[in-house]
Amino acid sequence: MQLLLLGFFAITGAIAGPLQQPLADTRALNGRFLHITDFHPDRLYKPGTSVDRSCHRGKGASGYFGAEGTDCDAPLALIDETFRWIEENLKDEIDFVIWTGDSARHDNDEKLPRSADEILDLNTYLSQKWVEIFNVNRASSGSSSSSVPRLSVPVIPTFGNNDIMPHNIFDEGPNKWTKRFAEIWNAFIPEDQRHTFVLGGWFTTEVVPGRLAVISLNTMYFFDSNSAVDGCEAKSEPGYEHMEWLRIQLKILRSRNMKAILMGHVPPAHSREKQNWDETCWQKYTLWMHQYRDVVVGTFYGHMNIDHFIMQDSKKVKIAAQGEVSTNSKSDYLESLRAQWSSLPSPPSGVFDELDVEEDDVDAFKKGKQEKKKRKFLKKIGGPWAERYSVSLVSPSLVPNYFPSLRVIDYNVSGSEGAAIWPVSSDIEDSLSELDYYNQIDSFESSDDSTPETQKKKKKKKGKKGKKPNFKVPEGPSPTAPPGPAYSNQPFTLLGYTQYYANITRIQEELDAAPSADPRLDFEIEYTTNDDVYQMEDLTVRSFFQLAGRMADADTSSSDWSAQKKKPKANKVWRAFLRRAFVGYEDIDDLD
Repeated sequence: MQLLLLGFFAITGAIAGPLQQPLADTRALNGRFLHITDFHPDRLYKPGTSVDRSCHRGKGASGYFGAEGTDCDAPLALIDETFRWIEENLKDEIDFVIWTGDSARHDNDEKLPRSADEILDLNTYLSQKWVEIFNVNRASSGSSSSSVPRLSVPVIPTFGNNDIMPHNIFDEGPNKWTKRFAEIWNAFIPEDQRHTFVLGGWFTTEVVPGRLAVISLNTMYFFDSNSAVDGCEAKSEPGYEHMEWLRIQLKILRSRNMKAILMGHVPPAHSREKQNWDETCWQKYTLWMHQYRDVVVGTFYGHMNIDHFIMQDSKKVKIAAQGEVSTNSKSDYLESLRAQWSSLPSPPSGVFDELDVEEDDVDAFKKGKQEKKKRKFLKKIGGPWAERYSVSLVSPSLVPNYFPSLRVIDYNVSGSEGAAIWPVSSDIEDSLSELDYYNQIDSFESSDDSTPETQKKKKKKKGKKGKKPNFKVPEGPSPTAPPGPAYSNQPFTLLGYTQYYANITRIQEELDAAPSADPRLDFEIEYTTNDDVYQMEDLTVRSFFQLAGRMADADTSSSDWSAQKKKPKANKVWRAFLRRAFVGYEDIDDLD
């Protein structure tokens, strides 16, 4: 039965995509998309109530737009104003929306427990907000309310650990949640993907038809806190099937010369202080990211509320680090990331500047034009583009655990002039029969999954360890293939992002000073990745490698502080990273 379901996942999720026929459209790509996460709307929130009572009752300091720095959820006033701001400032400036889950309140009030109907109602409420902004038929008075709305840009949702009940617990699909959310998200899930979604809660959307896809992962099956499942090792587990589905998706996207963005709710945090995913799922995910590094553009997550990034090291895939992982404070978690970054290979002076100049002449570089230590360093990091690593971006939340925030990412759209763009036709004509589907997928999967070179490596490993993996190891990119968009600036490479936030402390002070004024919330720029602090030319892995190295340094202002017999100056980049991790809300001196 599991294999039958897996075959069905592959058929519905991988082959049907090319059948979508783009509508004629003269609109050009903007080269920009929105990432927003963790709304946590709460209909029970009341301004002026106690933050110790979930901002539901009692007298206290909860504000009109939220209680920043507390565990209270988001009032509907914050949600409504956020969508108003998006419509007025971003609607015509973005190509798609990544919405990474947790769209219901927490179950943190014993006197007012959540219900399943409330969770579904809050997700419906947010879904309708997106439809109101992007519905191309909104102005048409004759449109049927029962028909599926057509959106001007795709909105891609995913399950959060609080979008189900009890929270964190998500059974193997199909289940009541996949069935109900298939209805709630009917405007967002492509028609040819809905059966796949009901089976597993995951799906793919071609945001630039035939060129770029967004894959919505159901991280609940990877989540270490989900006691209803058990990782990604056993074939009977939905996590195993999900990873197989993802492998097939990436393989077919490669065959179509397409690129992919991955998104999910729970990020793959993997440090001594925090491990979000089951180890077997993290191992496969890191391997998949390395083997499909020519396909994957970037990955985006929410859940943790703090702004940061995670570097996956493909060299650690062979390490099975089992056991309990402590869950200390968030600042300790960030410190553990810094400790990881301090162990990154240290580049010789000026090596990246030289690479920028000589990137088109890598062969000459390898032949000895540069010093031996530079060649040794490049070998350690996976070549000039640091292909040993992959990066996961974690965005802070809209719910004001700190300050409400959202992120706009710029990406490279060069060469996309005249490309088919969203929306796609809802009248999909199936040009292949069901038998053709099966024949194509069988033919596709029966092809050898590795080159002769990797086959030799497999035999070598089997001889050493005596154990063969119980899953297909994906074939990596061709040795002659150029680096993918996550490693070298090219079409669909992530170029940078602008982090926005709303200082609701100041906004509340203004409301208190002018009680008769209409409450209004506006987002402002917190920082950009190319500012004077981060100085990132783009969001390639190599850029993050450099940023991580700068933050790990004890002192960025002097290379010989010991000779001066002075205490090293504080690392300004690290301090900025800490301040931004908490969206500028926390006192940096208390954290550092």
